[in-house]
Amino acid sequence: MRKVLNLYAGIGGNRKLWEDVDVTAVEINPEIAAIYQDFFPDDTVIVGDAHQYLLEHYDDGWDFIWSSPPCPTHSRIRNVAGVGSGQEKPVYPEMGLYQEIIFLQQIYHSSGCSFKGRYCVENVVSYYGPLIIPQSRGRHYFWANFVISDTDTGRVPEMTRWSANQLMKFYEFDLTSYDLKPMDKRRLLRNCVHPDMGKHIFDCAFKLKQSSLEV
Repeated sequence: MRKVLNLYAGIGGNRKLWEDVDVTAVEINPEIAAIYQDFFPDDTVIVGDAHQYLLEHYDDGWDFIWSSPPCPTHSRIRNVAGVGSGQEKPVYPEMGLYQEIIFLQQIYHSSGCSFKGRYCVENVVSYYGPLIIPQSRGRHYFWANFVISDTDTGRVPEMTRWSANQLMKFYEFDLTSYDLKPMDKRRLLRNCVHPDMGKHIFDCAFKLKQSSLEV
């Protein structure tokens, strides 16, 4: 059984198809954390700051660390449709994303740290050229210390057009019983990593023959 740290867990799109895992999930929003716990009752769910949790618990014997830091300030949609049209004010990109990439690179290569597992940091394809070169798959960037092979996850949801009900059906996450506004349900589902992609990345980390790439 793999010991996994799932940071910025949301409702667990990336985690949905993982098997034979002991998962600790960190989510700052208690309502979202409660939904995650309903979907994955065997996982340990911590309500807290994932950024700080990584700093304090990176050396806890993880086989795999997944991190999906907040993406809106890096998003092409916000920059083009929001800032470009005057509907959104420009903001500084949230640099916690790159802090975590550099931090994970540091601890993996440091002889003074016991973490020698696999890690993957996920974010959207940004409106600017990425400061650290990622592996690009679909609508995501991934920074990992293993090779993520190409894969076809099939139909991709139309994020800007699909309703919450359409996304619930697509991802097979039923949010109808939760006291959330339709826009909040839609936002939660739009933030999900495709479960097939999450499984593919996990399989690449542990089951497929890897090249010598370590970034």
